[in-house]
Amino acid sequence: MIASARPATGTRGTAAPAVLRLAGVSKVYPGEPPVAALRDVNLQVSARELLAIVGRSGSGKSTLLHVMGTLERPTTGTVQLSGEDVSRMGDAKLSALRARRIGFVFQQFHLLPESSALENVATGLLYSGAGRKAALERAANVLDLVGLSHRLAHRPAKLSGGEQQRVAIARALVGDPDIVLADEPTGNLDSAAGGEILSLLRTLNAGGSAIAVITHDQAIAASLPRIVEISDGVIVRDSGREEGA
Repeated sequence: MIASARPATGTRGTAAPAVLRLAGVSKVYPGEPPVAALRDVNLQVSARELLAIVGRSGSGKSTLLHVMGTLERPTTGTVQLSGEDVSRMGDAKLSALRARRIGFVFQQFHLLPESSALENVATGLLYSGAGRKAALERAANVLDLVGLSHRLAHRPAKLSGGEQQRVAIARALVGDPDIVLADEPTGNLDSAAGGEILSLLRTLNAGGSAIAVITHDQAIAASLPRIVEISDGVIVRDSGREEGA
């Protein structure tokens, strides 16, 4: 949820509703032999949570991201998004649900090079059927939220790496999703810009956004309130579970 639109209520100690729940999820890729990328994963992300999913290359964290984001279907188990079982939805319904309820931020910014920051953020709303005026107003509000009200007309080439990632975050937030999945959001940034992006994510979370940061960086993971560690397709540590979350 966008921080300025729907402020968070309650605390981590309250029973916040789950926005994402994986139960007994496995993902096996065919081959000789088959590759089990995920094995019996159980994971719940509640509203207003900020967590890190951490693991080395090949640990299964990218597959976990894809399953959490409904980009891939599990081989076994169930995935619920805001209470809806998405595991067996048809492609069209699943795509529409994903567009409404999940925001994605990637290491590569994936901005349209010939479009302004404002147009990059508004594009998704236009595709979903919003009127142009309403989409641009919404995009401007969210860009202001991430500190880029002075860069609305700038194309990506005229923005720093940190500013481009802020545009990407605004694009993820503009549809008011239930959860934002940020895949290595500081991976292409220097340490100063990366620190600013993490600070922004914390601010957005404090305002009500549920955010999962997928990273290989243990230092980034350690700076966030909850750590979920994956190795060989198995969750080997969940500090939220340890704390009774």
